[in-house]
Amino acid sequence: MFKEIRNCVVILLGALLIAAGFNLFLIPLHLLSGGVSGLAMLTSYFTPLSISIMYLAYNVPILIAGWFLLGKRFVGLSILSVAATTWFIALIPTPDKLLASDTLLAAVFGGVLVGIGCGISFRVGGSSGGFDIVGSIVTRFRDFPVGNVLVGLNAVVILAMGYLEGNWNVALASMVSIYITGKVVDLIHISHIKITLFIITDRTEEMLERLLTLPRGVTLIKTQGAFSHKEKDMLMTVTTRYELAELQEIIRKTDPTAFVNIVETVGVMGSFRRR
Repeated sequence: MFKEIRNCVVILLGALLIAAGFNLFLIPLHLLSGGVSGLAMLTSYFTPLSISIMYLAYNVPILIAGWFLLGKRFVGLSILSVAATTWFIALIPTPDKLLASDTLLAAVFGGVLVGIGCGISFRVGGSSGGFDIVGSIVTRFRDFPVGNVLVGLNAVVILAMGYLEGNWNVALASMVSIYITGKVVDLIHISHIKITLFIITDRTEEMLERLLTLPRGVTLIKTQGAFSHKEKDMLMTVTTRYELAELQEIIRKTDPTAFVNIVETVGVMGSFRRR
């Protein structure tokens, strides 16, 4: 119960950061955030329609699709994020005096705020809706960084911006903002990075009992010390960077003297639980 409340609070914080990035830095200079939010901004810049209303309207069909493809918990948190972001966009005033008059500076700070907001939403198992959900569908089946997927999906929005606005400087600055957002998301949401652990321990059964409580497989390998000729057990498991801290804590508590080699994995083939 406490964990779910904490997750909801994090989602609300993420929504606040996203809306702040929009209203304080991007919207005053007619920059885009990309994805569904970018479409909402683009619509608002050239029509009298509200950004917050369009943000909600564009997200509804994507959330419905995600409900069936990604699971109710993930989309439930995403719905909370979209609703909160819609509310915060309407609530946070666009400043009369620009916080950053330089277009590139506004793109950087806006991109960072939006990236942090999206990233922490991903960390607790939700998203900010829109193309984040599309990106999550892709990464569910392919080991692509979420941020890179979002950058690719956003290219068409930037092209539309340059064509309609007739100002490619603004479009290119928006591209900088979207790129920074994607990189910040990947810095925070690191579950696409795979890690392999080789654990040599004298407490094999106790270690296995603890490790097998996690949703990861473990392989037992018989080894022999080259110098001592003493036989030992080596456990091998592949996990994600996000779950590494929990695994290290289990190893420390179970066998503080265990020798552990941690290496980054280039790729994984076969059965691997992605969530």
